[in-house]
Amino acid sequence: MSVCLMVAATALHLAGGGFELSWQHSVEKTGWRETWTIQGDQMVLRQAAVKGSGAGMDPGAGAVLRGGWWVWTPEPLSLSELVLAASGATAGGWRLCGDWMCQELGVEPGDPIRVSVCPSD
Repeated sequence: MSVCLMVAATALHLAGGGFELSWQHSVEKTGWRETWTIQGDQMVLRQAAVKGSGAGMDPGAGAVLRGGWWVWTPEPLSLSELVLAASGATAGGWRLCGDWMCQELGVEPGDPIRVSVCPSD
């Protein structure tokens, strides 16, 4: 299954049907990552993981420790758009990975970055 994500004004074609979004918390400097799949015109959150806890970053219900990360299946969440802040005030931006490639987003201050499923032809 091939899907297409619009990231800002760039189309990313993903053969695997999903992506991982990761970042470092601006206060705690702790890693966070989420696994998303694409279903129709929606992005569906499948898994979340945090490397530690604190300042609103506590592991979710049922989390298990795997390789230093607390991993869990969050409550069902389906979105048509993700809006990622690009403040430049954090240790880095967002890292979006799919099909063995990654793209850094929002490292420099700027407008929020919008991620959505590409419109159907």
